[in-house]
This record gives sequence, C-alpha cells and structure tokens, in this order.
Amino acid sequence: MYDRILVPVDGSAFSEEILAYATGIAKAGGAELSLLRVVSRVEDRADAQRDIEALAAEVSAQESTVIVGGEPDEVILGVAQRKPGTLIAMSSQGRSGLMEAMLGSVAKSVVRATSEPVLIYRPRGAAAKDRRQPIGIKTVLLSLDGTPASEVMAPQAAAMAKALGANLEVVQVILPGAQPDHNIPASDIRESSYVKVRSEDYHTRYGVRTSWEVLHGEPVSALTRHVGSRRDVLLAMATRGQRPLETAILGSVTGGCLRESGVPILTRKP
Repeated sequence: MYDRILVPVDGSAFSEEILAYATGIAKAGGAELSLLRVVSRVEDRADAQRDIEALAAEVSAQESTVIVGGEPDEVILGVAQRKPGTLIAMSSQGRSGLMEAMLGSVAKSVVRATSEPVLIYRPRGAAAKDRRQPIGIKTVLLSLDGTPASEVMAPQAAAMAKALGANLEVVQVILPGAQPDHNIPASDIRESSYVKVRSEDYHTRYGVRTSWEVLHGEPVSALTRHVGSRRDVLLAMATRGQRPLETAILGSVTGGCLRESGVPILTRKP
C-alpha cells in the first residue's frame, strides 16, 4: 500500500473533489495525506499558501506545499518521486474548466509520463461539504479484457483492496456477439472461466478477498451500469490494451468510465 497520497490542487472547487476519496484512502490505509499547488507567478504564492494551508487544516493533511514556476505535470511528478510509496490522486479537471478528449491535460500528462499508477477522478460539481467528507472504498473493481496488458493493474488493485479491507472484484465485459473461444457458445457458462480463474489466483497470491463477474454489452455502459449509484467503488484498469479492439483502450473504456461512472479510476500505462 502507499505511504503518501499526494493531491495536486489549483484553488478551484473541481480540483478538490478528489479529496473525498483521497482522505478516505489515506485514513483507511494509514497513509500520509499531502497537498500540492503549483503557481506560475511569485506574487501569487502568498495567497496560494494561505488557501492551501486552510484546506490542509480542513482535511487533516500533514503537508501542504506551494511551488512557483515549472510545468504542473513535471512539478507533480518531481514531488511524488521525492518520497517512495507515493500515490498521485488528482481531478481530471481544474481551474480551466476544460476537459480534453479523454483526461484533463495535466492529468493526462502525468499518466503518460510515469510508470506508476495514478488515481484520477472526473469532478461532478460537488458541494463543499461533500468534497470534504471522506469516502470509504468497499470494492476495488479490476477490469480485465483477456490480455496480459490489462492485467498489469492486478498487483496494485489487490494491494489497494487489501489495505482498505475492501473486496477485489474481477470483471470482464463480453462485447456483443463476441465469443471468448470460437468452440464455445457465447451463452456457455465457460465464458466465465477467465475471470473466475484470475479471481481465485489473486485471492491466493495476494491474500485478498475476491469475487468475479462477467458483464455483457458495450464496455463503458456495462461497467457504468454495474457501478450504478455506488460511490464506494474504485475502478482499476490499464490505459491501453494490446490490440485496437480490446476493451481497455485509452479514450474508449478508461476515458469513457472516467466520464460516466462517477467513481475514481486507478490507472497506469502498461
């Protein structure tokens, strides 16, 4: 599990919405919560320091840092790398109020530039009290697509679930008309063998409570329906599968679930 949860903020309400999850994870996992703000001008530093210290007091963050100058993504990664065992947790939308095609520009750059997992959340315009109220994670939902690339998140997802006392649910979405094996009818119970075996393997290997589920349909819709109105779920998935038609493609499933599911996504590039 992580020793520190690093949350970059920019003074906007949107950037703070990830705090509900970050504080919940830090509290349950015994990690340090740290806040970071990057400003471009020296004259903005005093106001930014005052704001971030007030926010840190509200959410019981152990550290709050303001850094002047530099590209935000580079600064965030630099601060994270100074302390091993740091998880970057950030909103995909901030002061600019703009979303690029998949992730916010800074969040996307951070994911692309590091081989470590990053926790991303698309803000919904939550009220202040909801941004400060910790959310406990009860289910870490690991989305697999049948490829080794999609399984890269398994160790981190299992470690997160174990540290939080959560269930690791292993899920595969079967696309309409797809057959896991050309010799097996799509309706055959054997279509579940892949996730069932992975679930049992992760339980044995990582000592975490597991379950499994096979969903059918378009991946983003199927996963979003499966999550439903729950907010105590964390999705875990790699940003890219091995082939264009696999179900874990950046901009397809990962980006779509970020937009639609209403829960944070723990992701990394394979």
